[in-house]
Amino acid sequence: MRGIVRGPKLDRLRDLRRACGEVLYGMTFFDMVRDLKRARGRSEHLFILIVFGDLLGVPILPPYYSLRLLPYIVPTLDMWRRSMLREKDLTDLIG
Repeated sequence: MRGIVRGPKLDRLRDLRRACGEVLYGMTFFDMVRDLKRARGRSEHLFILIVFGDLLGVPILPPYYSLRLLPYIVPTLDMWRRSMLREKDLTDLIG
């Protein structure tokens, strides 16, 4: 029976493999994943604005549907309200 080879060389190979994988991920998928996350965030903000706009004074949907969707939105409601009421300037639109 052979024992499992362990040592600093194997650890260095694992670290090198992980680093190469991270570099390859950064070169190929990172930008796309970041753009998709931004688009998802914008879509979520728009959805919450349409459904719960009456919290800001923009009544679009009847309250019945808002109340039906409320349990799913409660975790993000405070963060959404702060981001919608925050002052925006030109540098926010560029990024």
